Amino acid sequence: MKKTLLLLIFSCLSFHLMAQFSLGLKAGANISKVDGVEDAKNYTNFNAGVFGLFKLTKFGIQPEVLYSGQGYKTDDNELKAVYLNIPVMVKFYIVGGFNIQAGPQYGILLSAEDKDGEDIKDDFKSSDMSAAFGLGFDAPFGLVFDARYVMGLSDINDVDGANDALKNKVIQLSIGYKLFGK
Repeated sequence: MKKTLLLLIFSCLSFHLMAQFSLGLKAGANISKVDGVEDAKNYTNFNAGVFGLFKLTKFGIQPEVLYSGQGYKTDDNELKAVYLNIPVMVKFYIVGGFNIQAGPQYGILLSAEDKDGEDIKDDFKSSDMSAAFGLGFDAPFGLVFDARYVMGLSDINDVDGANDALKNKVIQLSIGYKLFGK
């Protein structure tokens, strides 16, 4: 009798937790720049990846894995960097599907090239810590919309003797679709 009752409770809890989990795909535009580079201009690229959403009434936790093209342009040069970013966003739902988001992001540098396509990955640290803030809307039919500002916290410069701290700054606009879940 106790085993049956425990199995029933566990089954109900498992179903409830599964009903609160969503998995999806997302993609969008990145507008990036690097603080510490004189006369740096915005560099536009894209982001794409997967997300999971664990939603508990007004709060949600959304871990993601994103391919992210970042960098900057100057009159003389350009940085084209590619990161594998792993943000973990805490979402607070205001009303309906509208939400405020914030959380840490860890980035792994996959490649870095200058305007001539020369590999300059060794000039940059292999990882980046950032803080992300944003607004979003989870539509009832599975679409999700996000607008975020990602502020680099760590210095990405790995050139010996360089005094300038370089920090990533990215504005991300993305749209996604929940493959399953609410």
